[in-house]
Amino acid sequence: MNITREDIRNVAIIAHVDHGKTTLVDEMLKQGGVFRENQQVNDRVMDSNALERERGITILSKNTAVHYKGVKINIVDTPGHADFGGEVERVLKMVGGVLLLVDSFEGPMPQTRFVLKKALELSLPVIIVINKMDRPDQRCAEVVDETLELLLDLNATNEQLDSPVVYCSGRTGVATLDLNTPAVDLRPLFDTILEHIPAPTGDADGALQLLISTIDYNDYVGRIGVGRIERGSIKAGQMAVRCVYGSSFVSVPARLGGLFTFDGLKRVPAESVQVGDIVAVTGFADLSIGDTICDVAMADPLPFVKIDEPTVSMTFCVNDSPFAGTEGTYVTSRHLRARLFKETQTDVSLRVQDTETTDAFRVYGRGELHLSILIETMRRQGYEFQVTKPTVLYKEIDGVKCEPMEEVVCDVPSEYAGAVIEKLGKRHGVLVSMEGVDRVRLVFSVPSRGLFGYRGEFLTDTRGEGVMSAVFSGYEPYKGEIPTRPSGSLVAWETGETTSYAMFYIQDRGELFVAPGTKVYNGMIVGRNSRPGDIDVNVCKKKHLTSIRNSASAEEALKVTGIRILTLEEALDYIDDDELVEITPKSIRMRKKILGTEARKKLEARKKN
Repeated sequence: MNITREDIRNVAIIAHVDHGKTTLVDEMLKQGGVFRENQQVNDRVMDSNALERERGITILSKNTAVHYKGVKINIVDTPGHADFGGEVERVLKMVGGVLLLVDSFEGPMPQTRFVLKKALELSLPVIIVINKMDRPDQRCAEVVDETLELLLDLNATNEQLDSPVVYCSGRTGVATLDLNTPAVDLRPLFDTILEHIPAPTGDADGALQLLISTIDYNDYVGRIGVGRIERGSIKAGQMAVRCVYGSSFVSVPARLGGLFTFDGLKRVPAESVQVGDIVAVTGFADLSIGDTICDVAMADPLPFVKIDEPTVSMTFCVNDSPFAGTEGTYVTSRHLRARLFKETQTDVSLRVQDTETTDAFRVYGRGELHLSILIETMRRQGYEFQVTKPTVLYKEIDGVKCEPMEEVVCDVPSEYAGAVIEKLGKRHGVLVSMEGVDRVRLVFSVPSRGLFGYRGEFLTDTRGEGVMSAVFSGYEPYKGEIPTRPSGSLVAWETGETTSYAMFYIQDRGELFVAPGTKVYNGMIVGRNSRPGDIDVNVCKKKHLTSIRNSASAEEALKVTGIRILTLEEALDYIDDDELVEITPKSIRMRKKILGTEARKKLEARKKN
């Protein structure tokens, strides 16, 4: 018997990065009665991951629920960055509609197009939410027109083109359907959700079908699968089977350990849940994203959304530097392999392959940020390893070598536009459009490999005032060679501790990456050479002691200035093909693949001959 669950709505919030999704969810939780009136609540409460709070971005999609007028609204907060698009694609299978959040000044951005396209492909109804309507520079009317033009470009249906528009301010927690009507609270948004997001329907008496869209992990109960019940009902402790995604394999029957629904920020134990609701279940040790949990009597798997393929790869290998094993807890190839393959169980966009050597593994992801977040997470968990420079994945299409392309949007002051156009032009970027007067929006089509190492240059060229975002746009024929890093490295040629005396006389040669008192080894990169080619330098040289005492002013003159300690992303951007980044829980070091000075010189000589 088909039923319609009028007491439930399932909705995802999708948007470009920094358009205010998580802040809006905060206010929805507050006004949905999740918190007490006097309860102290952190900003961006849904960004529970430490990395998310530090970087101010959402990395993992998360479930929550609020109650409004007797209806339970399951809300999924999704990442806004293109590198985590896999998180968005799979959670869209759980919901009945989406809130498309658009900044009232920036308008639709590359990731807006990406996530909206995925929603339209699944025929999901859309509610357009123009956020930050209280910005002094808001241009709500133009942004609504731009969003409707985007819907037209993506071949939206007539129903989707008639999407309702809600104006809101996630920070202050108010919404209105008309800019001329004062906004008081978020009730207009909640009412629009109830009216335009369809209630889930399904066969309440049929055999169980639960499609797993998200995997969580708990040390006590193991893997936790989250998904929407597509058919039938589910009871705590019942026997069920697992249909493995992408194969015909059906597991042996197993008993479900726990059954939970979402209420606010908590998982609430449940005895029985009907079709249409979003639940979390335990009991299957090998549960993976895309699997279907079915009734023992009818193993009937559901189709899962096709996740876009990775575009970037990187080699993770065991640390073999002179300082190996001194700072990490997990340092062996066995530890590294197990951790990488474990990540593939919860991240559908990630691929891991063994290589011909036992101490190196090839990791494929959706972008530099995608892989750098994995590296940072592993580092904080005590892993020690090395990684190579990111490389793009080429494809052969109709006999032609093709490479991944990015749609890049740069918002810059007009006086810096020329520098940006020149730099991206050298990287085979093509200027697609240019709008604005005082502040210019530039849209480029750029090879993905052309963006490696460019973000730092972009911030320098725009004096920190530029905003750049990019999203994968497809494959195009190979664009030719792109100039590599124009400058060489300053490489330490002995193991020891850096001294101010040595670094003072070296700093004129380029930019230093290590501070005085840092332990270094032969072959470690300690700075950027201001000219092409590498230079071996002695950063550990000490001043010879004599019986003649220098004046205090002479000592003070040896000041080392302009030291730049690179972040993980900056280090990955900086290194060249013959260099590695050494990752430990305490340090991020850059080094040459071949540490010995003589060995590197012999290799260079052989290449020239």
